[in-house]
Amino acid sequence: MSARLDWLSGAGGPLHGSVAVPGDKSISHRALMLAAIAEGCSRIRGFLEGEDTRATAAVLAQLGVRIEAPTEGERIVHGEGLHGLRGATQPLDCGNAGTGMRLLAGLLAGQSFDSVLVGDASLSKRPMRRVTDPLAQMGARIDSHDGLPPLRLHGGSALRGIRYELPVASAQVKSALLLAGLYAQGTTEILEPHPTRDYTERMLAAFGWPIEFAPGRARLDGGHALRAVDVEVPADFSSAAFFLVAASIVPGSQLRMPGVGLNPRRTGLLQALRLMGADIVVEREREAGGEPVGDLVVRHAPLHGIELPVALVPDMIDEFPVLFIAAAVASGRTVVRGAAELRVKESDRIATMAAGLRALGVRIEETPDGAIVEGGPIGAGTVESLTDHRIAMSFAVAGLRAIGPVRINDCRHVATSFPGFRELANGCGFALRDAS
Repeated sequence: MSARLDWLSGAGGPLHGSVAVPGDKSISHRALMLAAIAEGCSRIRGFLEGEDTRATAAVLAQLGVRIEAPTEGERIVHGEGLHGLRGATQPLDCGNAGTGMRLLAGLLAGQSFDSVLVGDASLSKRPMRRVTDPLAQMGARIDSHDGLPPLRLHGGSALRGIRYELPVASAQVKSALLLAGLYAQGTTEILEPHPTRDYTERMLAAFGWPIEFAPGRARLDGGHALRAVDVEVPADFSSAAFFLVAASIVPGSQLRMPGVGLNPRRTGLLQALRLMGADIVVEREREAGGEPVGDLVVRHAPLHGIELPVALVPDMIDEFPVLFIAAAVASGRTVVRGAAELRVKESDRIATMAAGLRALGVRIEETPDGAIVEGGPIGAGTVESLTDHRIAMSFAVAGLRAIGPVRINDCRHVATSFPGFRELANGCGFALRDAS
C-alpha cells in the first residue's frame, strides 16, 4: 500500500503552453497482451508508464513473457504465440487495473493452466460478473467471491464461440470475450446496445487476426494466429480531458496537446464540451498505429449548461468526473442521464462527485443514472477522492476556479493512469501542491 497523498489546488494564472499527455492506457494494456501471444517480437512506443499498465506487464512476465524496457515509454515484447503462456506459481496481481483484470480474464479463460487474478482493495470491490457470466457461457470455469475478485480460472476448459448481446455497453467486457474467442472453437460474435471503443478490434486486425467489426458489432473465429507488429500508442484522450476542461474554464487560457488519440468511440467529451460552448480545434489529423490522432488546441470560452445527449454517454464514460466540473462552472443547468455504469467504477463516481461538489457549495442532485448540476461559484473546502484517480484530478481542475483552496484527500492512485500529472499541470499554470 502506497503512502497517503493529499493535494491542495488553488487558482493559478491563465494556462498556456504545450502539454504532452501520456500514452493511452487502454491501448497500452491491449498492445502488451496481444504482443505477448503473438508470434515474433513487437516494439511498443508511447507506452503509458503508469502503475496499471506496469501491473499488466508484470502479470505477463509471470506467465513467461520476456518484456524489455530499453527507454521510458518503450517496450519490446517477445511473443510466445497463442499457446505459449506458462502457468504462474503465485497469484497474478492486477493492482488497481480493472481493464487489466477483465481483459486478462478473457485471455486466461482458455489456457491449459489454472490462474488466480487478484487486485488491490479498490479493485477487489469491483463487480466482475459482467465478464465471468458470458465467459462461463463460452465454457470457462471461473470462481469468484460472489462476483468479486479474486478470480480463479480453471485451466483446460474447452471454449466455444457464442453470440452474445451485451446487456450494458462495455468495451472491457467486449474485449474480454473477443480475447477468449481467440481460443474458442467456432465463431464469437458480440453485439452492443451502443457502440463502444473498438481498440481491441483494430489491434487484432493490426496483429493479423481475421475479424469483422462495425459500430456495435464484432465477430471473429478461433484457430488463427497473431503476428508481431510495432505499435505506436497515441496520447491518451482521457488524460487530455482534464486540460481541455481546465483551459476552457480559466479566462485567458490556451493549451495545445499534440498527438492525442481521437477514436470516435472515445471522444464523447469533445462533443459534449463543444455543445457547452467550448472552443476546441483539432489540427494535423492523421493516423498512428491504426488509430486516428490529432493535435488539440483549446482556448477559454464561457460554457453553458446542456442536457447531455444520451448517445454520447458510452463514448465518454471515463470523462464524467471532469465533465461535472465543467458543469459546475457553466451558466445554467446540466442534466446527465443514462450513466449508471459510473456507479461501479473505481468508486461510485456519481455519489463521490456529488459529495465533493456539495462540499464546495455546488448545487447538484443525484439521480440513479446521472445527476443534475446547477452552475455557479465554486467554494473552498475539502473533498474525498476515495483513492479514485479521475476524481482526484477532476477536483484539481475545480481548484482553478474556486474562491479558495480545495483540499483533495488521498490522491495516491493518480499515478495509475497519469504519472507526472501534477508536474505537467503546474508546468502550464496550475497551482497544485502537497497538503501539509
